[in-house]
Amino acid sequence: MDRRRFIKISTASALASRVTATSLFAEKTPTPMSILILGGTGFTGPYQVRYALSRGHKVTTFNRGKTHPGELPAEVEQLVGDRNGNLDALKNRQWDVVIDNPTTLPAWVRDAAQVLKGNVDRYIFISTISVYGESKQGPDENAPTEKYEGADPYKETIEAVRASGFKTYGPLKALSEREAEKWFPGKTLIIRPGYIVGPGDESDRFTYLPVRVERGGEVLAPGTPNDPIQIIDARDLAEWTIRMVEQGTTGSFNAVGPKSKLGMGRMLDDIKKATNSNARFTWVDDKFLTSEKIIDDIPIWTSPHGPEIGYSTMNINKAVSKGLTFRSLSDTTRATLDWFRKQPADRQAKMRAGIKPEREAEVLAVWHASRK
Repeated sequence: MDRRRFIKISTASALASRVTATSLFAEKTPTPMSILILGGTGFTGPYQVRYALSRGHKVTTFNRGKTHPGELPAEVEQLVGDRNGNLDALKNRQWDVVIDNPTTLPAWVRDAAQVLKGNVDRYIFISTISVYGESKQGPDENAPTEKYEGADPYKETIEAVRASGFKTYGPLKALSEREAEKWFPGKTLIIRPGYIVGPGDESDRFTYLPVRVERGGEVLAPGTPNDPIQIIDARDLAEWTIRMVEQGTTGSFNAVGPKSKLGMGRMLDDIKKATNSNARFTWVDDKFLTSEKIIDDIPIWTSPHGPEIGYSTMNINKAVSKGLTFRSLSDTTRATLDWFRKQPADRQAKMRAGIKPEREAEVLAVWHASRK
């Protein structure tokens, strides 16, 4: 899959993960709520569940019951159904708020909203920065979102989105946002994350970097040390989402980080320190990476000369003003490695993102030869 399209499924693919309880458990809130989480067993969902429970809330999940069944805490009420037509378990029930994690299609929002309208006070929709489309400068929340140019968005399927190379993913997410606002006017919170990273990320987009840097030796570093990077730890995203629910916040928010500007060089240096590695970084410019047809194999990083640099320069002032906080990169690095080392040996041997070792060595050899 094209790396540049992969960001567009960060919240839609419901990547499964085996996660442990998050470390940032604050005191219980004085006003417990009943929270319905659509999904809840993918990447960020389990962190939402455990953090909400730690703060005294009652949690119900709704999913197909196929992803890691039985792994959520016993106190979670688990409803089984399917967003593609089987919503019976949601009927005639009431919750204070619903968090919609896995939705890509407007029909999913419409169908759930028809059942939940009048029985849920607020709707939290987890969207994506891909709703803005490609841009040279990262937008704030007031920027226009992509337009859907298909025939009928309510007849779209996940299979069709994949077949499009995920070109329709951003526009459909934008329509899903508007669908939520239509059914819950003035009561909708829209959260737009970018690259979600940390323990449990089955995509290996970020995981590749700690694994590779820890291995040491000469490491191909893309672009320049100043190239901007934006990521969000799944635990930070999940916990902030619950706190926003508690505050009763509505509106749209970009949810990436860190708070201060992060360059590729500082990120790699921090990973190196966290892993006690002897890695040596060789910086290879984007033109050479393009000529070697390897630029799309490099995860997380985006060329500053490409059309998608906006994905790495999002304006997050609004989210920070509402309490979005960030773990240290060393924390994310160590936690990601700890999680990855617990995966089966065959899983660790076949990373799902990044450059193959032999290909990296080959490209570095050609790069050094071109410098002579």
